[in-house]
Formats: sequence, C-alpha cells, structure tokens
Amino acid sequence: MTCKIHRQVIDKHSVDLLISGRLSGNHVNTLRTLVEQEESSALTLDLSNVRLVDGEAVKLLATYESGGVKISNCPLYVREWIKREREAI
Repeated sequence: MTCKIHRQVIDKHSVDLLISGRLSGNHVNTLRTLVEQEESSALTLDLSNVRLVDGEAVKLLATYESGGVKISNCPLYVREWIKREREAI
C-alpha cells in the first residue's frame, strides 16, 4: 500500500495536506519534509483516507498537533493513539 499526499491551497493563509493510504516508514519522512516547507499560518492534515499508520507516524502527528497543526477527519483508532502519545510527551 502506498501513501499519497495532496497539497490543497485553501487561501493565502491556509493549506490542507490530504493524506491517503499507509503513513509509515519513508512516508513519515516525506510528510515531515512537506510540513517543514509550509509557510502558511494555518496548516491542516486531513487523514480521512488514511488506512494504516505506524508508531513513528503517530509520534509525528502528536508533535504537530501539540504545535498547532490541525488534524481533521482522523480515524478513531489513530485519534486514540495520538491522544495517548500526547499524554506521554
């Protein structure tokens, strides 16, 4: 299974990254690079089409959410995992 990340500009101050497939391994590094490149003041990670994640992905998502990145349409099992990870930070 692959991972696709589509960048969608909402307006000049906000960007959505639509993620689909499996977020793990090298895809986590790709997401990290894309997020670091964003200069918009409002970044949203849309996880509505994410099917699988690994521990490294969840740690990254928890860190981003703590830093102000919005995570939308998150599968319930991923949301619970992120919540536990944020409590451990």
